[in-house]
Amino acid sequence: MSNESTTVRRTLHLRFTLPAANSEQLAAMIKAAAPFYQMFGNAQVRLLQNVDDPAKLIQVIEYEAHEEWELNRQRLASDVRMQTYLQAWRTIVPGAPEMDVYQEV
Repeated sequence: MSNESTTVRRTLHLRFTLPAANSEQLAAMIKAAAPFYQMFGNAQVRLLQNVDDPAKLIQVIEYEAHEEWELNRQRLASDVRMQTYLQAWRTIVPGAPEMDVYQEV
């Protein structure tokens, strides 16, 4: 029996609309938070803007995480670093983003 935990690969989509079509502040915040995203484990982050409606964006986070950690998302939600990041996020993006978590089949 191995002590190594299994990792799972996930893709997180956050869909939201900015009050103005200017996404520069959000893009800068995402770049500055690159070390934070590594908390997800080997994370790749992209910000996509709708070409027909520039105020609509999707943030794509692809990550690998230990299976036990992935199964306990509530623990992540209560993490102080996550709460701090979410507060900064909410100053730029009003309202709740739509969020979906995917796995490859």
